[in-house]
This record gives sequence, C-alpha cells and structure tokens, in this order.
Amino acid sequence: MIDKKEFLLQSIIKAYIEHLEPIGSSQLKSMYDITYSPATIRGYFKKLGDEGYLAQEHISSGRTPTIEALKEFWISRLNFKLDFVNLETLKYVANQIGVCVFIKEQKADTLQNILNVEDKYMILEFNSFSITIKFSSALHRFLQDMVGLDINHIVKISKQVGAYELYEQINEYLQNSSFNIINSKEFLKLALEFDLDEFMINSFLKGEVLDKCEEDIYFENLLPVGHIGICHNCKINGKDSKILVIGELSKNYEYFYERIAS
Repeated sequence: MIDKKEFLLQSIIKAYIEHLEPIGSSQLKSMYDITYSPATIRGYFKKLGDEGYLAQEHISSGRTPTIEALKEFWISRLNFKLDFVNLETLKYVANQIGVCVFIKEQKADTLQNILNVEDKYMILEFNSFSITIKFSSALHRFLQDMVGLDINHIVKISKQVGAYELYEQINEYLQNSSFNIINSKEFLKLALEFDLDEFMINSFLKGEVLDKCEEDIYFENLLPVGHIGICHNCKINGKDSKILVIGELSKNYEYFYERIAS
C-alpha cells in the first residue's frame, strides 16, 4: 500500500504536470479532495523537500517537483510494452502536448548473398535491394558470417567494427525509405536552447540515434538535463517500427500514451 508521503508526492507531480505552476497545500487538497489537513500536507512537503523531491522558490510559494522526482515518477509509469500505434493519432497528440517523435521502420530485409567482383567491389544482395562497396578481403570474410542476418543487426555491427562505408550505405537506404520525424520543431528548439553540437544534432535528424537506442527510458545519458527519451518497438499502421519520444520531463506522457495506443 502506498504511504502518505508517496501519495502526496505523486499527487503534487500530477498537479504540476497539469498546471505547470507551484502547488500549495490547500490547492492540492482541493484539487484531489485529499482528507489530510493543509498543515499535515505542509509537513510532508517539508520532508519531501529535505529529501530532494520538492523545491520551493520562495518561502510563501507552493512547491514544484524536482528533476529527480519527475525522473522517478516517469520511470515507474513508462516502463511498458507498446503494441499498436495509429500514425495520424501519434502526429496529432505529439503536436498537441509538444513532444518530438523519431520513427524508423524496422525493415525485414536479410542479407542473402555477397558477390565478389574481381576483388574490386562487393555486391551485397538483400531481399529487396542491393548495395555495392569496395572490396576488402578482411571485410569479405567478415560479411560471409553475416549472411542470413537481418538488416538492422548488420547496420549496428558495421558501425561497431568501423565498417563505415557499409554502415553509411545501409543507413542511407533505411533513412530514405523508412525514417520520419514528427514535430521536429520541438527538437530544434531543444538543440538551440542547449547549444547541442552538430554531431549530436545530426545523430537525431538522420535517425542514427535510433540505432543505438533499445527499449528503455533515457535522461542525461542521451538528452540535456530536464528532458526524457522513451524508446519503444511497436507496430505503426501495421509496420514494425522503433520510436523515440523526447520532450521535457513536465509533459503529460500518461495522456500521450493513453491517446496513441490503439
């Protein structure tokens, strides 16, 4: 059973996400019809502040949840599987609440064959396309072991081992055929506000960030302080896809997922 302190912390976080302003004890009591007295609520506010979960700008003002409190709040609520998503609903809700969504369709192509063209070029034949790269005996031997692997696995391995020509060609195909950004202006605002470097910006805008993200929740290991990234594998309009949702910690992600999950 949730204790009083945890209940009040969750309540003030929900109130803050809804109103984006400091929340006072009497205000919180009336918003959620809480039975505790304002004095009791203030006492717990003090404890939560001492523990680093609530902040108070002025002695007479209400409280706001700290970044740490918001991170723990979302970790407890967003670690779930996402199954089916409607693309039009996703576009609408992302713009409505102000988050950016990166989408990459997960192609089902597998490497079928490798042709050696006179030790000068190699033609890699996938199910639905082929690419040509310069021949290297070491790379040719390496690729022989990758026959039968899916394209998403190959693009990850090629980057890890430094086979950059192979990585760039496959990634270009994937980007051109299956990469999409919803509400990109939110990411560009973030990039300008935090002066992100060109390498990081390109990683997002070219979809490379999705190659290194697994289904998980990301904070400062991927984004500036105060932001969150949520990565899911799901089906979008029936197609296997990977999505990365990014935005400020104060956005209403519960509402977001309730609306997009079809």
